[in-house]
Amino acid sequence: MNSFFLKVGEIFTEQGIIHDAFLQVSNGRIASINTPPVNDTKIIDLGERKLVPGFIDLHIHGSGGCDVMDASYASMNTISQTIATNGVTGFLGTTVTSTWEVTLAALKNINCCYNKGMTGAELLGGYSEGLFFSERFKGAHAAEFFLLPTRERLDAMLEAAKGSLKLLAIAPEIDGAIDAINYLTRKGIKVMIGHTGATYEQANQAFEAGAVGGVHIFNQMLGLHHRQPGTAGAILHNHDIIAELIADGVHVSPIIMDLVYRLKGADKTALITDCISASGLNDGNYDLGLLTVTVKNGIARTHTGALAGSTLTLDKAVANMINLVHIAPLDAVHMASLTPATLLGINEQVGSIKIGKRANFAVLDKEYNAVMTWVDGNITYQNDCYTHRTF
Repeated sequence: MNSFFLKVGEIFTEQGIIHDAFLQVSNGRIASINTPPVNDTKIIDLGERKLVPGFIDLHIHGSGGCDVMDASYASMNTISQTIATNGVTGFLGTTVTSTWEVTLAALKNINCCYNKGMTGAELLGGYSEGLFFSERFKGAHAAEFFLLPTRERLDAMLEAAKGSLKLLAIAPEIDGAIDAINYLTRKGIKVMIGHTGATYEQANQAFEAGAVGGVHIFNQMLGLHHRQPGTAGAILHNHDIIAELIADGVHVSPIIMDLVYRLKGADKTALITDCISASGLNDGNYDLGLLTVTVKNGIARTHTGALAGSTLTLDKAVANMINLVHIAPLDAVHMASLTPATLLGINEQVGSIKIGKRANFAVLDKEYNAVMTWVDGNITYQNDCYTHRTF
């Protein structure tokens, strides 16, 4: 269908929520909002559901039994299809620490998939989370494969990715980190600080060098202290810095979720899943890179008890911010859409519902569960139990 209208109970536009309204899609883009259809244009009635901008997961390692480190198109496409069921229309394939050879293979595969395209959520590029971290704050990373960020290694990663690498995480206190941040920033790579024991001063040095955000705030970083604000304090205190937030109520408590929101606001808080291959599957043992993690009651941990990513979905993260933190629904939605799109520099095309932008949507029920997902005006997911009228 080149042109059609959606009739919906709530439309979460960039400026506010419109009730009982129409939205027109033409050639894969948003053509009009709240303008009644004329003539015989096709209308899809979504009932009392909520039409929100498609979610963008900046930080996801796997889903549906597949991992980015599998370095295969089939695995990446399974991830793409699986997360589309949660309202995700775009994601960054995120690596985890492994051998140098496996890391380069994963980056090459991300580039291949990036150019070939996915059948579910769109692969927006790659995120290197691994290799250049502090052993003390390794979390679920295999510290024996940590390296120093030399120019030669960074160039090899950039060559493997061939323009598809968008974000790279690093601990600012390791040797060569500040030079690496400067270099990567000049190359157009957004640098995040994480898995780090950086002091407030070291973190700010990284920000001055060009780093733009913090990896899953409070997790595997030096936390707040009333005499040493630490890494977390630097991220919270600096108004220009993005904070990744895993809003599952496990990685950080709802009180901390509220604190992050109050200090950073919706425009500087990016909801992420940090999801692993176990997402959508039963409890059991799963691989995260070279590590085996155990999922019990939906919580993933290493054999030492450290949290190892999550099984969270972005629609659930949005619901948690609304139900546990009691923030405005539009803010919660934009934390999973417009904020990550802005970080990636693609907010003129995606991330919010605005005339002229791509028709990337999630349709949510009253509990904020995704029941339908659209990319460029095409349905990529529809819940089998969900029906709508077309006339």
